[in-house]
Amino acid sequence: MTTLSQTLDIDSQYDLSEEQIEDFRRDGFIKLKSVLSPAVLEYYGKEITSKVKELNTEDRPIEKRDTYAKAFLQIMNLWRHSEIVKEFVFGKRLGRIATQLLGTNGVKIYHDQALYKEPGGGFTPWHVDQHYWPLETEKTVTAWIPLHAIPMEHGPLEFSVGSQKIIKGRDLAISDESEKEIEANLKQSDLPINSSPFDLGEVSFHYGFTFHRAGPNKTNTPREVMTIIYMDSEMRLIAPKNKNQQADWDTWCPGAKIGEVIHTELNPLVYSIENSA
Repeated sequence: MTTLSQTLDIDSQYDLSEEQIEDFRRDGFIKLKSVLSPAVLEYYGKEITSKVKELNTEDRPIEKRDTYAKAFLQIMNLWRHSEIVKEFVFGKRLGRIATQLLGTNGVKIYHDQALYKEPGGGFTPWHVDQHYWPLETEKTVTAWIPLHAIPMEHGPLEFSVGSQKIIKGRDLAISDESEKEIEANLKQSDLPINSSPFDLGEVSFHYGFTFHRAGPNKTNTPREVMTIIYMDSEMRLIAPKNKNQQADWDTWCPGAKIGEVIHTELNPLVYSIENSA
């Protein structure tokens, strides 16, 4: 008997041009239209939302939280809690795009996370993701996957175009301080900001060192986003440079050894050029 998930396309090839790959490597991000169908987003989004509600432990009123906690509900590694979400996270369509953009032989999962910005949720401060990751190279990419269209008032992701080359500010965790200092630094760099809304089915991909932020949710409905963080299939662990990287090593790469290729049960291979035929 064929199940609904077997009729939904999360594995086929997305036609990515050489120009788009060049754009990504120059700008540090790319937004791609019609990556996932409305049916895919509805089916898997329903399960993701169900797991967010089940696993969320944040019950404080928004006004009682700090800036980080106001920005979103953050539930990580949902693929470990649901076979349906696991199907989605292991989908080859997104994994192949990540592999092509990075120019690697394949990609492994670093971890996934749902980022649900509640009605009235605050802004997400400027930051880079790889501040938190004890990874050897810059061959990392985050797929930011809205489960519905995201207009400006919902708080779409914003990118500083070409900022993956900027070193200053990488040492700052997400905070009011990072918003202030990085904002001032980016103004001096005079790099453009891309803050466009997301259409249904549109997915963005950004390097781990690309500076980005998001506005507040000014609506009365949640901004529902799933993310998947991919890393080079040959990524090696480095000695942590801060306490956040130590925590990530312990949580997302348990058992991995410094200087060796990361190969743990929490970091499965999801796409390989060698095995794609």
